[in-house]
Amino acid sequence: MNIIDEITRVLDIEIEGLQSVRERISTPFAEAVELIANCEGQVFVSGVGKSGIIAQKIAATLRSTGTPAVFLHGGDGLHGDVGMVSGRDVILALGKSGETAELNTLLQAGRSNRAPVISITSSPNSSMADLSDIVLDVGSSPEACPLNLAPTTSTTVALAVGDGIAVALMKVKGISEEDFARHHPGGQLGRRLLLKVNDLMRKGDHNPVMSVDNPVREMLARITAFQVGAISVVGTTGELLGLVTDYDIRKALESNQNILEMTIEELMNATPETISEDERAVVALERMQGHANKPIAVIPVVDADKRPVGMIHLHDLIAAGLE
Repeated sequence: MNIIDEITRVLDIEIEGLQSVRERISTPFAEAVELIANCEGQVFVSGVGKSGIIAQKIAATLRSTGTPAVFLHGGDGLHGDVGMVSGRDVILALGKSGETAELNTLLQAGRSNRAPVISITSSPNSSMADLSDIVLDVGSSPEACPLNLAPTTSTTVALAVGDGIAVALMKVKGISEEDFARHHPGGQLGRRLLLKVNDLMRKGDHNPVMSVDNPVREMLARITAFQVGAISVVGTTGELLGLVTDYDIRKALESNQNILEMTIEELMNATPETISEDERAVVALERMQGHANKPIAVIPVVDADKRPVGMIHLHDLIAAGLE
């Protein structure tokens, strides 16, 4: 046996299964999405065996994309858990044959609680289909298993249909990036979408700012004291006039200038990159990383009147897990 050929054969069979179900997408699939979108409770996703494992993943995908959902174990459901199901909920059941006794008993109990049932099955004339309000017929493609026994193609198809329902629900509900991030606050995605510049910037007494009229010697001392490697330069009304960084100081020294005889205005960059404190922190990171020719490690944070209210540093962005 050629292992590469065998893996390729499996993928080809599963791709054919997906193409087959794609051709079956019709009105019942839209009705299922609409039923779930209008659900006032939550979606109980259930299955037994390998279908149960796929059901767990579909429930997790629904939750993470803005639809309240929970996995309801086919066995546990018959020993009290089905009592959670009410007419405000929807049951989404997975079963290839549609004849799994414990799952169908669970569906009967759910229906007695007035919960509508959606089934994903290869057997539209099965007992499970008869217990369902909406039947999603995904066809009966061959399993990739050489014995045509182990659930392979059928579980791939069920998983893909679950993904399709979840993504369609996102669009029906108008789920935004911010909504998605609220469901993933602990991950990098959540941090990238939720963290604002104001959450990470150096502010108050830690915001390096000084007047353009101060001597360069004092400016150097303050840059060292703030340990940011830069300082915002302001005018008499507090507006940002420029920025002095370690890079600007090194550039002056490399040109053999006596920086102690220079003014801050001569040293500073009069057109520095700036950002609002309400902007997402990841935008600041992208701006810093987007300057390949000239290194940027800090960006002054300004308010509507162009006054520097903070300083955002590259190290703070990386420490927050944005990279």
